[in-house]
Amino acid sequence: MIYADSSTLNEEKSIVQKINSAVQTFRGSHYDYGIEQGKRLRQTHYMDNRNYEWVKRRPKFSLDFEETKALYMHFAPHVWDEIMGLQDSLQITDGDVLLNLAHYRVSPRDSGCSVYMDDDVFIRNYDYHPNTYDGMYKLFQPDQGYAHIGPASRVTGRMDGMNEHGLVMAYNFMNRKQPSDGFTCFIIGRFILELCRTADEARQLLQDLPHRGGFSYIIQDRNNHSFLAETSARGLAFRDAHICTNHYESLADENRRYLVDSKERLDILENLNGPSRSELLELFTDRRHGLFVDNYKSWAGTIHTSMYDRHDLTAMIKLGENGPLHEFDFSSWIGGQPVDHDAVHGYLDTELKFTSADWQRKTKI
Repeated sequence: MIYADSSTLNEEKSIVQKINSAVQTFRGSHYDYGIEQGKRLRQTHYMDNRNYEWVKRRPKFSLDFEETKALYMHFAPHVWDEIMGLQDSLQITDGDVLLNLAHYRVSPRDSGCSVYMDDDVFIRNYDYHPNTYDGMYKLFQPDQGYAHIGPASRVTGRMDGMNEHGLVMAYNFMNRKQPSDGFTCFIIGRFILELCRTADEARQLLQDLPHRGGFSYIIQDRNNHSFLAETSARGLAFRDAHICTNHYESLADENRRYLVDSKERLDILENLNGPSRSELLELFTDRRHGLFVDNYKSWAGTIHTSMYDRHDLTAMIKLGENGPLHEFDFSSWIGGQPVDHDAVHGYLDTELKFTSADWQRKTKI
């Protein structure tokens, strides 16, 4: 269960709240997975909060059930089974399924993220608004498709993650210019993890998928083959890069006007020289170094830091700034062993709550 208490750790300036992300594991069919996730959601305020957000900012797009279903049946039919399981479990309409769980034609807000990878490790900061953050860290071993681990976004999507073949994925926001019909970043991230074994397969999938908006996808596989894909509703470009922030290099005409923050973070990453894991973790999770930011109300605060070792299938995550590091032996879990954590926790310097929390209260739910 996700909650935040209001323990005031800095009385003069801010409220630092303890936040938790539930660790959720499942082995089995996609439909049954959807049913199980629906049961868990019904124990939280997740769907109520999502519906409240849609009332506040009415969607500026249309939804077509048959068109969305046809695309899922082409690219990822088993994920559609999961969505149908969620619908049956939550007892919601087709429209609510498309709006909250299918992620076709949804416009994201601005955000900022940083990614670094080398032959040893893959690390990223996820920066966004806490009200949009699920607070769910998922391990899923499907009957059909590849097992994967990572933080969830909008229940069915993934913000970053690693699969059983050692393929690692993260995405960074680039722009909101003239979005078109297509899938959003979080479900594309899920497709990559569940459908691709290698960087080459991920490259082909990104070429085939319709893209809603402007994002870069950073991919690395177990054999250290990697690429950065710059995508928008109008084009796609691949290039070699081991770092990424929030502006295009190849699709420069697609960039937003204000890029100062993104370029400053890129400069920090470019100046790294063979950093150790401990050095990387400090760099990404301590605001003194410039990568960790707390602009939560501006949709650009660091919520989590993920680190992946593709060689031994170890996944690590920190919530907030300088919080505890939670480590998962994903290889052992694939082999049938239980995980050591039922939740990960940390601290955020904001009173904003995760999506599953009760936004009207400050007490544990």
